[in-house]
Amino acid sequence: MDAPKDTLLRTPGSTPASNPRGKSTPPPWAKPLLRAAAVYNIVWGTLVIFAPNLFFRLAGMQLPNYPQLWQCVGMIVGVYGVGYWIAASDPRRHWPIVLVGMLGKVFGPIGFAKSLIDGSFPLAFGINIVFNDLLWWAPFAMLLWDAWRSADEPPASRQSDLDPLDALQDDVGRSVRTHSMDRPLLLVFLRHVGCTFCREALADLAKIQPKLASSGVSLAIVTMSDAARNRELAAEFGLDNAHWFSDPDRGVYRAMGLKRGGFMQLFGPSVWWPGLRATLRGHLVGRLEGDGFQMPGAFLVHRGSVRRQFRHAHAAERPDYEGLACELPA
Repeated sequence: MDAPKDTLLRTPGSTPASNPRGKSTPPPWAKPLLRAAAVYNIVWGTLVIFAPNLFFRLAGMQLPNYPQLWQCVGMIVGVYGVGYWIAASDPRRHWPIVLVGMLGKVFGPIGFAKSLIDGSFPLAFGINIVFNDLLWWAPFAMLLWDAWRSADEPPASRQSDLDPLDALQDDVGRSVRTHSMDRPLLLVFLRHVGCTFCREALADLAKIQPKLASSGVSLAIVTMSDAARNRELAAEFGLDNAHWFSDPDRGVYRAMGLKRGGFMQLFGPSVWWPGLRATLRGHLVGRLEGDGFQMPGAFLVHRGSVRRQFRHAHAAERPDYEGLACELPA
């Protein structure tokens, strides 16, 4: 079924009125998570300040000669709690606070492991490491991942209402729509060109380009790189006969419904073996060019209309480009 034209003219996810900057909001669990971390740190720090010998007695250890030093640790942990409470108001903006906390939660267990090896601390004391540090690794890593992933998210003011088939133009000023009037056009949007899977896709396209040409289908490739880099790729992969387009701001990517990938889409188990296989075949990782989170996709465009479409479920997915382009729906 043909995609409704209106869906191609809008960028998916219009800006909510409550978010004038045009960016998505942090995940709903971020604020309560940081507040829970804040409460835990403040409570634990308070216990250490007012009962500095408590955890040593529970672990069956000799009491410290200078409990004031341990009370200082409690004060520092409690101050971290204040920082987490502040960070909860805007987890993405205050990501440095989360990063500092994460570093402490990584270095603390390392120091404890060294103390276990040299016999300075018994294993029982490690209950503090479990609840103070290890349990927070995954949620803090998710907070940092969300902040990093949203850092390059464009505001709505940069999103154009121009039809994406007209917005993309090649070196001679011809748009995707213009090219599609002559013959069917397989329009392929790539990930950043340093990606293993991007280079694998280019190799796949180079193999089927003669079959596409014999079927009367033209090939068009969209990257986030500039025209000069596109020409280098065309020469490297033998795709000089393809039409190349640049979309460094990813406005057309978004308009065609191609979103930024989540963690599992980019780094989950579904990409591990395909990534290794592609690397062994010589598709090595290169320099990041563009948004490393951007997902790819492919569309069959004919007479100014999108007739077929494919959006990747994960970064390693290899579409049947030839099958996508072979037959036009009635």
